[in-house]
Amino acid sequence: MLQAMGVTVVAVTLLDLPLWQCLHWMISTTEVYLYRICLNFHGVKIYPNKISCGKELNLRKKMKDNVAEEHLYLAFSHQYRDSIFPLHTSISLFLLSYCDCKLFKVFLVPTGEDVGDQCVAKNLAGDLEVHLISRCQLPVVVQSCSLPAVVVKDDKFCRAGLSVVLRHIIQKTFEADPSKKEVLELLGFKKTCLKACAEVSQWTRLCEISIPLAVERFLTASSEHCQAIPPDILLLERKLGEPVRVHNDDKIRRQKLQQQKAGAKAAVPVLGEEATGELKPEVHEHPPSSLELSVAFSKLLAQEAPDANREAPNIRRTKTSDLPLLDHVFAEGLYFTVADLVLLPCIHQFLVSSKKQGKNLVNLPLISSWYRRVQEVPGVKKAAGKCNMELLQLPELVSSPEEQLQDSASVPDELEEDHEDSHFIGGPRPTMTKLMENGIEAKFSPHPCPSWTLDWTSLPSAVSPGEGKMSQDRALRKQQQLNNLVAAVTKLAKPGDLIVDFCSGGGHVGIVLAYMMPSCQVVLIENKELSLIRAKDRSDELGLNNIWFIQANLDYFNGTFNIGVALHACGVATDMVIEHCLRARAAFVISPCCYGFIQNTVKFKYPRSHQFKEILSYKEHMILCRFADQTAVQLPPERRLIGKQCMGLVDLDRAWAAEEHNYSVQVISMEPESCSPKNNMFVGIPTECESI
Repeated sequence: MLQAMGVTVVAVTLLDLPLWQCLHWMISTTEVYLYRICLNFHGVKIYPNKISCGKELNLRKKMKDNVAEEHLYLAFSHQYRDSIFPLHTSISLFLLSYCDCKLFKVFLVPTGEDVGDQCVAKNLAGDLEVHLISRCQLPVVVQSCSLPAVVVKDDKFCRAGLSVVLRHIIQKTFEADPSKKEVLELLGFKKTCLKACAEVSQWTRLCEISIPLAVERFLTASSEHCQAIPPDILLLERKLGEPVRVHNDDKIRRQKLQQQKAGAKAAVPVLGEEATGELKPEVHEHPPSSLELSVAFSKLLAQEAPDANREAPNIRRTKTSDLPLLDHVFAEGLYFTVADLVLLPCIHQFLVSSKKQGKNLVNLPLISSWYRRVQEVPGVKKAAGKCNMELLQLPELVSSPEEQLQDSASVPDELEEDHEDSHFIGGPRPTMTKLMENGIEAKFSPHPCPSWTLDWTSLPSAVSPGEGKMSQDRALRKQQQLNNLVAAVTKLAKPGDLIVDFCSGGGHVGIVLAYMMPSCQVVLIENKELSLIRAKDRSDELGLNNIWFIQANLDYFNGTFNIGVALHACGVATDMVIEHCLRARAAFVISPCCYGFIQNTVKFKYPRSHQFKEILSYKEHMILCRFADQTAVQLPPERRLIGKQCMGLVDLDRAWAAEEHNYSVQVISMEPESCSPKNNMFVGIPTECESI
């Protein structure tokens, strides 16, 4: 180990050991290789050196006994100026510095094959201890995920993806030190900041994926190809100009109206230099008004928001629709959140590069104001200093309406939100008739084993979905649903197969499969942390050793597998699961749900199949999706029947789309149909597997 430029770098490589031994740090040879570190002019280089097995075992024991048993894995391709790439790594390290969090063992995973040839530049992440590890040494569960990723002590519970990892760092920091309330506030109102997955939330996608990738491309493009501002940066500029909606904003907007009518200019609360060591925020002549700044910075300092004098009667009588709108102070609105910490390293690199190229930033006044304002947040400059980020001091910019109009036209259509009217008038019959005239009707394949059932009475209670707060009736219906999926998977699975339970929730499907098929490996993937923790507890109670847990959005899982399953994957999630299975050439058993939430996204356009696209428009297809949700038992039988037919048509479109990728797909009704209003089930098999 070497303390160099404030960073301790340790590289560990286990040579000539089976992969499973590397993964569990089991040393069975008399010698292993560590690395000694030498500095050169550019940074730190690593050279091999042998030490005894006894010392290695002591090192392993020391690492294991460490209180911080969570390992954070970050990708490392190269360093450019004061950032590590990919930018997701710089963002993660910046958050650790801002939170002053040292609860994680941080590993950099070079994208190259040879760890020994990598150089780690000085001042990577302040006083953090950073280890180097090769890709093959990653825990098995991490190897199936995109980085960043965090693994808990037993290597069976993994959190992957930028937003999930950052939210976990914030939560762990607060748990370790509850006095850091400002850290917990980074999660925003109801702790939902960047919680929605990028496929259904344009804002999460912009922060988590689009902006980092756009900046990376901007920095690596040749000078003749990087003259234009990236469209995603322009989209961010536009979003910073949109009106802000926050909880209880009516009161703030009335205060703003009163301030406007009185012509008052409220003073911005002073960020005392004694307490923060930061500069005081400037009061700008342009929006946001001083009221928004007062509210925002009061929350940052854990102070009471400034309360205006009693509202005048004419203010109290003003309709909410007539109140002035609130302006952005930070990325998500009035309050500083983790979204600002995600964007800052990216926008910083973009601004530094633009400045070096002599670009005029006059058409990005809101981003420039946001960049200046973020620097005044307590702790930001300190964190930037730790990460060797030399923040720019930008002048205040104001663009002309002509420039704003020109920039607005530069945002491609695919980056705009879909504003097509989703409030459809009329019923589904014209659309269904149109399909019938072209020979398309909902059709269902016969159930291969309608009476098959698990012997639930002989299974441990932790296997049953009735474990927990579920009512007896609902538990029975859930058992019936599981009977259908488990029967289909049992017919497809072979010993040694890897089965992935997508959108696993509390693990109802995955736990049953892992228990009933011990010769198979099962991976549960779920975005909701508490649901996955409950699944992990049930698995531990059963003593299962063939099951793994990944908290991540589906896009961050990139492993290979044999069978994909999903019970009631909501809306577009069904199509995401099918896409993962097609990519892996895996069989799938999927029960869709929430058809009414289906809509065009960046990746998925509807209808899905060529046959449906030739007949139906997007709006007509959405009519089917909306009425496919009309299957609740409380509805009249005729209406439920129409809903079932719409479900069948939507799923037929999905099945045909999968068959275009050389799959054989059946749409089946689960038995009994009363087990769920959403009782359709796909069974898809790659055609190359049918002949086996």
